[in-house]
Amino acid sequence: MKRLRIYMIIFSVLVTLPLVFVAWRTYGALDREVQAQVRFFAERLLDEIEAELAELVRREENRAVDEYGHNRVTEKGTTPSPLSRLPDQAFILGYFQSNPDGSFQTPLVEDGQDPPVGLVERVNQLQAINAVFNQRKRIAQLPVPSPLRDQDPSAIAEDRQSGFADRFLRSAEPQKAKSVLGQERARVEEITAGQAMNLAQMESDRSASQGREDAVADMETADAAPSADGIPLPPAAGPGRKIHQLPAVETLPAKSETGRFLVEVAPLQAVAIDDERVFIFRRIGVDGQIYRQGFVLGLRAFLEHLLAVHFDPQPIARYTRLTLNAAGLDASRQPSGAGAATAAGDWVAGRTFPAPFGFLTAEMQAVSPPPSPSHQTLTLALAVLGAVLVAGMAAIYHSARTVLDLSERRSQFVSAVTHELKTPLTNIRMYVEMLDQGMAATPEREQAYLGILAAESARLSGLINNVLELSRLEKQTRRFNLKDGDLTDVLADVQAVMAERLAREDFDLHIHTGRLPVFAYDRDVLVQVLINLMENSIKFGRHLPEKKIAIAAEAADGWVKLAVSDAGPGIPRRSLKQVFDDFYRVDNDLTRTSGGTGLGLALVKKFVAAMGGRVTAENNDGPGCTITISLPANLKS
Repeated sequence: MKRLRIYMIIFSVLVTLPLVFVAWRTYGALDREVQAQVRFFAERLLDEIEAELAELVRREENRAVDEYGHNRVTEKGTTPSPLSRLPDQAFILGYFQSNPDGSFQTPLVEDGQDPPVGLVERVNQLQAINAVFNQRKRIAQLPVPSPLRDQDPSAIAEDRQSGFADRFLRSAEPQKAKSVLGQERARVEEITAGQAMNLAQMESDRSASQGREDAVADMETADAAPSADGIPLPPAAGPGRKIHQLPAVETLPAKSETGRFLVEVAPLQAVAIDDERVFIFRRIGVDGQIYRQGFVLGLRAFLEHLLAVHFDPQPIARYTRLTLNAAGLDASRQPSGAGAATAAGDWVAGRTFPAPFGFLTAEMQAVSPPPSPSHQTLTLALAVLGAVLVAGMAAIYHSARTVLDLSERRSQFVSAVTHELKTPLTNIRMYVEMLDQGMAATPEREQAYLGILAAESARLSGLINNVLELSRLEKQTRRFNLKDGDLTDVLADVQAVMAERLAREDFDLHIHTGRLPVFAYDRDVLVQVLINLMENSIKFGRHLPEKKIAIAAEAADGWVKLAVSDAGPGIPRRSLKQVFDDFYRVDNDLTRTSGGTGLGLALVKKFVAAMGGRVTAENNDGPGCTITISLPANLKS
């Protein structure tokens, strides 16, 4: 058995280690696939944000050059500009035009008129922003910060390892990021005479009220703007750096061949006004004059808008963190249910958006990505597989142990049978020789010798019959002759057969029967069963002071129960269920000295089971034990 246990342990280890390795690799592949999926959809979310920025740029680039005045001159006459009312987007403070002389024009105020009462504060803000812009537009550009990584190289390697990208695309290499949203170069377009007159009128009206000399003085002062300590700012310093290089605009002819006026429209660019506002504008070149038209973006409201529209409604917001940064101002969203102290997750996506939004960056981190749907299935499959393996190993061990136990019992049975056969044969041979040599001097002694010969012959015959009966029962060739009765004949036969043996061993037999129904049973088999039980009681109780055997028969709950009790040593508790197994013998001093083959109780169980009954063993409250046979009372022949 020890060797069997060692083999089972080695086999278990050899089976478990590959399974653990496969499970570890599979879980790792599932985790990498989840990360790749999160990274993929994070990039799609950033693409949606970039698409909104591109739409905003496209809308602003397509505006007519004269929309930045309060009124427009069209073929139908003078009409209000689409920009003459407050913007619908809360993150746009307003639109204005900075004229070549630095003067200020906003479509919110009618030319030559005072601002409406409800717009005075807004117009003052825009005018102050224009003044700051005039001071800062000549400051040299600071180096543009390095853009965020658009794709982590390690992330690409993980995607390839997991096979996520290769299953859908031939190449997993990231596409080259855009550098500009909208037009990349300045374009030349034609405007009507009315639009040109409107643009010129806007400048002349503003110049008359402000004066070109003051504007020029402001611009000259800006070239040597002092810092906080009174020292002129160097080209690479200043609180409001220009975020994108302003492209040069060449002088254009006044008219085209068709007689229309030509203007050059540069791409949109951005300049930071302060920590929370950015002016996004385009340069309009007309006959050597440069106008700057654009809108003021409120960074905090703009970032909150992007988060609320593109991130908050998405399921990905439940397990990722998105951080937006615009010119040093941060806005972020934690995963749903995460506290402020949530640890930083794995980087999944990042982007610096193209011009004119190069001041805007985004970074996404996976804080608590959801497990793969296959994760639970794999766990369940591994649990079932583990349970099956454990159950299989236990079954194999139990079967092997049963086979070994049976083999050991068979070996002990052969030894016991050999001994049991040898003893009566030796006695028979000895008494036959004594009779042959005339050692029986008297007829009485001769009769005693003959009685011993008869008893040993019966003992030998009984042993051989038990072996043959066991063989027939295992082969299912034993035939049963079921006849109706009430056990009266069985009890009478048992009492008659065992009377001489009981008297010789000085045992008392007590039989108690109640009112029994008539049912079917095999009389000879039942007699043999009761004799086997009584012989066991005599064999193990012959050396005890109290020698008695009791047989009780009663009917209860559709069963006829026969209980054989004695006052012997009883059965150890651990062996109560095993005493009916083939060749089983309780291992103690009494069984080793009393002999036996271990067939008696095994035959009892097989005989009773063949008649549809069952047999149990239990120890008495006092000395001895009780074997109970239950036979179906409704069985008829």
